Amino acid sequence: MSEDAQPPSSSPHVLHLSCVLGGDVLTPEGRRVGELVDLIVGIESVGYPPVSGLVVKIDDEDRFIHVDLLASLSCEEILLSGDPEPLEAFERRPGEVLLSRDLAARHLIHIHSGRLVRANEIELADIRGRWEVIGVDPSARPVYRRLLPRSLRKRVRPAGVIDWADIQPFVAHVPTARLQIPFRKLARLHPAQLADLVEAASHEEGEEIIRAVGADRELEADVFEELEPERQIEFLEARSDEEAARLLARMAPDDAVDLLTELAQERRLPILQQMPPSKQRKLWKLLNYHPQTAGGLMNPDFVEVPSTATVADGLSAVRASDAPPEASGVVYVTDTAGRLCGTALVVDLLRANPGASVSTLSRTDPAALAPDADLHEVVRKMTDYNLAVAPVIDAEGKMLGQITVDDVLEEMLPAGWRRQYGMAAPD
Repeated sequence: MSEDAQPPSSSPHVLHLSCVLGGDVLTPEGRRVGELVDLIVGIESVGYPPVSGLVVKIDDEDRFIHVDLLASLSCEEILLSGDPEPLEAFERRPGEVLLSRDLAARHLIHIHSGRLVRANEIELADIRGRWEVIGVDPSARPVYRRLLPRSLRKRVRPAGVIDWADIQPFVAHVPTARLQIPFRKLARLHPAQLADLVEAASHEEGEEIIRAVGADRELEADVFEELEPERQIEFLEARSDEEAARLLARMAPDDAVDLLTELAQERRLPILQQMPPSKQRKLWKLLNYHPQTAGGLMNPDFVEVPSTATVADGLSAVRASDAPPEASGVVYVTDTAGRLCGTALVVDLLRANPGASVSTLSRTDPAALAPDADLHEVVRKMTDYNLAVAPVIDAEGKMLGQITVDDVLEEMLPAGWRRQYGMAAPD
């Protein structure tokens, strides 16, 4: 259970939302005020969202009753502690969400599994005298429950209720500008999980996830790298050239250039020109190669040291490098002419004497690839030599970049593989 929510007291009184909706709202004297059509909560609050009010239909109009007037809530009736007259018309206030209208039967994010679920039922509990939302039931049982007469609905027990602490609702459809997905919950997920969620969600829901992770620019770029090209383009089309340039500048160069080439021809140069000069130079180099070759697959960021460097020098180069962590496990060693002459594993450098020469720890027969090597040759070379990363060199033997095994796997997977295998499809 999340630290954001405290567990309910032992054996709290629990109700299903579908059981109370449609119930009669009565005064203490038994006078019928109207029919309960919804409950209002504030999901921005920490912990379980408390019920803050009732929406009651009277003469085909929605009226508001503050929760302070609620004496008891049950499947049989909703009893008030006093006469609610005069009743004001219901008007949604910032931060308010209607359980039935806004959340029931809609997609939610199950943080623990990284999947979309549907709120087929919303569970309420009386916790220390206050009604709160404690979870959702995504199973099929609530669907059957709603088919029964009201008097029998509570007999259908819930199955697989997910604690609210592990739920993140979408709120873009809620007509309250102040609401947005908080970043803190989504930050628990891996970029690949977030990308899977975006793939499985509608465009509106996907945009909401992208906006939320935008609080961390690096995470936003990581998520975009994991998306299918069609979805990348879909979300970039709604962004300005400046916004697109900012995003691509934070992506790995090989992923950024792949996305850049997918954009409409008239947008490529304006976006490229708004990137930092160092990033522009890297992308211009990669644009010279076919995407299905070693040159098109490589990342131009790598760690390189001369053969005269010490182990300490090599580790300092790793610390100062822009190469991503997954591509920083190897240090490339070059001779006096700048040609690749060996590779040293960072783990070997960490185990060695800092004053030792890097060349004494390097493998002197690096399995290098030419930039025009096709995908099949790349796969054969990395498989034969058991490589997690492979260097790409020019005709003179100088380093151009490196290919990581994840880039190769991504090229070999079927198109649209996330949707095909349902990695984040709704439960």
